[in-house]
Amino acid sequence: MSVTTQSTVTAERESELLASVPTGLLINGEWRPAASGKTFDVEDPSTGKVLLSIADAGAEDGMAALDAAAAAQDSWAKVPPRERGEILRRAFELVTERAEDFALLMTLEMGKPLAEARGEVAYGAEFLRWFSEEAVRAFGRYSVSPEGKTRLLVQKKPVGPSLLITPWNFPLAMATRKVAPAVAAGCTMVLKSANLTPLTSQLFAAVMQEAGLPAGVLNVIPTSTAGATTGPLIKDARLRKLSFTGSTEVGRRLLTDASENVLRTSMELGGNAPFVVFEDADVDAAVAGAMIAKLRNMGEACTAANRFIVHESVADEFAEKFAAKMADMTTARGTEPESKVGPLIDAKSRDKVHELVSDALASGATAVVGGAPVDGPGYFYQPTILKGVTEGTRILSEEIFGPVAPIITFDTEDEAIRLANNTEYGLVAYVFTRDLNRGIRMGERLETGMLGLNAGVVSNAAAPFGGVKQSGLGREGGLEGIEEYLYTQYIGIADPYAG
Repeated sequence: MSVTTQSTVTAERESELLASVPTGLLINGEWRPAASGKTFDVEDPSTGKVLLSIADAGAEDGMAALDAAAAAQDSWAKVPPRERGEILRRAFELVTERAEDFALLMTLEMGKPLAEARGEVAYGAEFLRWFSEEAVRAFGRYSVSPEGKTRLLVQKKPVGPSLLITPWNFPLAMATRKVAPAVAAGCTMVLKSANLTPLTSQLFAAVMQEAGLPAGVLNVIPTSTAGATTGPLIKDARLRKLSFTGSTEVGRRLLTDASENVLRTSMELGGNAPFVVFEDADVDAAVAGAMIAKLRNMGEACTAANRFIVHESVADEFAEKFAAKMADMTTARGTEPESKVGPLIDAKSRDKVHELVSDALASGATAVVGGAPVDGPGYFYQPTILKGVTEGTRILSEEIFGPVAPIITFDTEDEAIRLANNTEYGLVAYVFTRDLNRGIRMGERLETGMLGLNAGVVSNAAAPFGGVKQSGLGREGGLEGIEEYLYTQYIGIADPYAG
């Protein structure tokens, strides 16, 4: 497979878009340079060339952002829910109007094909619309105590200033999935975007300003020194909430840090999703689902199918049809019309993927298709299927984060469940079967926060996204999403009939 260099999106169009992106820190409604004057470069992973240099926040900037958020919290919490919802609705409309800008910007800084980036814009914008509607539904309750002597008033209140730490792989959707419920609940925010893909968050923050979000409610501090910049914030008693999406390793450290001030935490961490295909499955449908579950975002997704657990009676047919589809996936810069698979985010990530593939091959697996990096500029890797993978191989226990599908076979349902649950993670699983009872059993027996039943994608703004075990805690999206930014207060009222 080769990488195409001719671009159908003009260089002038790219330059014009990049020139519209704010390059400063957003603190108390103003874009400003870092206190140190430092900047860091953002690269195009398809070429390795610098796209923009943006302000590099340090500890002083982080504290200034928290100062602004803390100062704005009381007044923001008093803003009527309808007004907060209308701001989100306007943001939804503005993001939708600028869909092509957001899509191209994500393609430039993250690498995904434009068609896929457009899909993320629609998905990410939906969180703004969903939580614009949920803002007015943070209901409490009033009731009479069982013995009749007290009236129970329960209300929901914003948790307070929140630190939101987003990953690099979904630059828009991960920002909207955290910012939208915080806005709806009445919380102020400090957003620390990923240093590999901060540009989309910069443009999104500008859109939130345009939508009417008051100064200080959303503060944005891109940085190349995440720990040094956010560490003091986590130790500050004014911060009351931490939401993080990223690796389990970093999540564990943040949970330890957050324990000092007993912060409310939401952790969406790593995944090792099983993709189980039973003997009665529609194999063509399973292959179609596998393509989505594996190749969305070039496999750089916590929801990506990581282990293909296929019944031995259909394993050859599944592998053959899956390989034919994978071989047809063209690797190219995301702006190219023929691009089906973009680059991985950086050289380190590509090397890790190849290391896992090489280890599997050395352990006896064979590459049905692919199996190597793509020659040329950028960080491309061939879409790959490995057959004959055995238990204990690293590729079955570690998150791949690349376009690689290892296949392992099973004989019985109990064996499939054992293999699927044989991981420290529990974010999502995929099961293909025509047997409804089996599907229900799998839902009950699999240790996972989400299950795609005869479906290769589960993400939806209206659904609670999150996992169990080492995949994190808390939920984003759905009715549950706003609850992460609210706390419950109970007021006991004396008996109104008492003397």
